[in-house]
Amino acid sequence: MTELLDPTTEATTRTVAWVPRPASLEGKRVALIENTKFNSDRLLQKIGDLLVAEYGARETRMWRKHNSSVPAHREIIEEVRATSDVMVAGIGD
Repeated sequence: MTELLDPTTEATTRTVAWVPRPASLEGKRVALIENTKFNSDRLLQKIGDLLVAEYGARETRMWRKHNSSVPAHREIIEEVRATSDVMVAGIGD
């Protein structure tokens, strides 16, 4: 006799607290966090350039995660909090 086991579990939910969006990007410092995948840095740089040229962001700065399968490490998070007003995280492949 064959016994079949179901490896799935019930989905758990968790509340996410979103930070309010600024009314404008005018004069804001934008953090760009890329995930190391092919072209993610190029894509984010183009987005950053558009945010400066078309939305008045003051500057952009890019950080690179250790790899795509993990969250940004603590040093990146702390530095982004200290030096940026908004953040864009992106992927590429």
